[in-house]
Amino acid sequence: MDKNRVEGAAKQVTGSVKEAIGKVTGNKTTQAEGAAEKVAGKVQSKVGEAADAVRDKFKK
Repeated sequence: MDKNRVEGAAKQVTGSVKEAIGKVTGNKTTQAEGAAEKVAGKVQSKVGEAADAVRDKFKK
């Protein structure tokens, strides 16, 4: 498993928590930062998936 997948998943979780805290406290900035971090994590996970797919393709 590519490290980008792991790091991306961690960013998604962190972003979700940050977004939830922003919603609860009414802090729009924290909420937006959390949403942005969640999206960045999804992108990083997809990069990791692509790297894994390429690696698997050449292992066969």
